[in-house]
Amino acid sequence: MSDFVAQSWPHAELMGAEFVSFDEETSTITMNFTAPESFITPRGSVQGGLVAGFLDETMGWAYTYSTNGEYSPLMLDVNFSLLRPVRQGLLVATGKVIKAGKRVLFLSAELTEPDGTILARATSTCIPTPNPGFTPDLPQ
Repeated sequence: MSDFVAQSWPHAELMGAEFVSFDEETSTITMNFTAPESFITPRGSVQGGLVAGFLDETMGWAYTYSTNGEYSPLMLDVNFSLLRPVRQGLLVATGKVIKAGKRVLFLSAELTEPDGTILARATSTCIPTPNPGFTPDLPQ
């Protein structure tokens, strides 16, 4: 999956996105991101909008995986909280489908340091949409 994400979407490659695992039972995805030097502000942390991008990406893939690639979320809103400065380097994100209806989706995500320290959280409300890049044999 990491190859699928990075090769299919240049923005995912830019964020250093890497698939780790997907739990079908809980509709939870785990992804790694590597914040490059170009994301760092003069204060020494990742710019807030880019942190939101990590969380948004993770939530989107959680839903896409839960539908085996057939659907992707169209984000209506994303709310996020920065709990600690996000430093350059390896980051771990988990995204979860909270509720998937026919018209509305509710998603959530957390971004942590590799040791589990929580850095940021997000929720999103979305519309389920057919995935324009759907292939029935999405890599697992």
